[in-house]
Amino acid sequence: MNLPNYFLVDLPREAQLSAGMLTEACQTLKRNRTQFLAHRTTQGMVEVLSHLAKDWLQPDNPFRLLALEQGPSATGFSRQTLVSGLDTFFKQFSPGKLQALLEQELGQSRSLDEFAPASAPETRRRSVRARSPELLVHIAAGNLPNPVLMSLILGLLARSAQFVKCASGASFLPRLFAHSLYEVEPKLGACFELAEWPGGKSELEKVLFEEADYVTATGSDEALASIRQRIPPKTRFLAYGHRVSFGYVAAKALESGALRTVVKQAAADIVAWNQLGCLSPHVIYVQAGMVLPDKFAEALAETLADCESTEPRGELQPETTTAIASRRAIYEMRAAQGPETQIWGSKNSTAWTVVYESEPRFQSSCLNRFIYVKGVEDLRRALQAAESVRGQVATVGLAAPGNLVEELVNELAQWGVERVCPLGQMQNPPLTWHHDGRPPLGDLIRWTDWEWE
Repeated sequence: MNLPNYFLVDLPREAQLSAGMLTEACQTLKRNRTQFLAHRTTQGMVEVLSHLAKDWLQPDNPFRLLALEQGPSATGFSRQTLVSGLDTFFKQFSPGKLQALLEQELGQSRSLDEFAPASAPETRRRSVRARSPELLVHIAAGNLPNPVLMSLILGLLARSAQFVKCASGASFLPRLFAHSLYEVEPKLGACFELAEWPGGKSELEKVLFEEADYVTATGSDEALASIRQRIPPKTRFLAYGHRVSFGYVAAKALESGALRTVVKQAAADIVAWNQLGCLSPHVIYVQAGMVLPDKFAEALAETLADCESTEPRGELQPETTTAIASRRAIYEMRAAQGPETQIWGSKNSTAWTVVYESEPRFQSSCLNRFIYVKGVEDLRRALQAAESVRGQVATVGLAAPGNLVEELVNELAQWGVERVCPLGQMQNPPLTWHHDGRPPLGDLIRWTDWEWE
């Protein structure tokens, strides 16, 4: 299957983009939005998106087949990881779940189509209508495809034209998604543009920032600070910076022979998208009890070894492999000095690594299925150990019996965790989750209030 040249990202690699080309592209997107997108109904967009997602779940869908055939070499994810990740992502977009998202974010989904009664009882009568940006510009990160695909879908629900600047070497899946939309709805596809270039080309980004109503960006805190300085006052900036996640296993969750179940849940979070997302765990804190934390780590190592045979990690760049090997060597030396540190790893590869440490201090993983297991007395001690990343924790995966869950979740919420979910679901948030604790669609919307006597 050869993709036609619909987008800038389809141009040959040697093609040079200019500021003039981007200005023309942005202005074309705005015209196309006025003609093809702005008048579409919310219900119509829900139908388009749910059908498109359903198509991506079909085994014979040509875009899915191309993703699975060429994806391993283009993305570094194995075929099995791509299958699991794409299925989990696109299963979210049923009509009912999309409707729930709209109602959560807007109160009434028809607010994007017309003035609707305000929900709050007031003396003065009032209606409200949601207004969406004319042009959204997304500066995408390159670690995972999900965030940029979600941005595109949210922009479609808002009926905004969109320009996506993909990270260098990370346009493969966003490009396939854009082409799949173009095939079923060419007029909607004409309201998208995708391009790819290395960071640092400020003359190109300057054009995008000046043309955009909103700019969204995902990346390191340093990269976001640089972008923020270049955003014009008229342009709204939505930044998604560095986040980490961890797991917590209560001692009572491992009683009555539940070790194997909980370990499989932890392994699922580590294996999903090769642990590269901000929702992936760096550390699993295990409360000491009938099962000691180092025994949990040993069982987790056995499970990750099994996962490698069913859902292999995939090949990495040599510099990434070297970094993992160097990190392993440090912990192998520590493990030789006493039982406070233990390490398990895949043989003749860096496919997976488990490090147990009695020292509970939060440690950032080098990812790609490299996980720390640390023993703690209780959740309070785990949070003390994670104080260095307080305010940056996106998700905590929790394994605890039902009678303890609410107490633990309240403690995590008061500490500042933005999302708590069952262990095993960390990389599978619902469509309605609040990314970075913020409303995913609501952040893109402005409102007009209409009041009358």
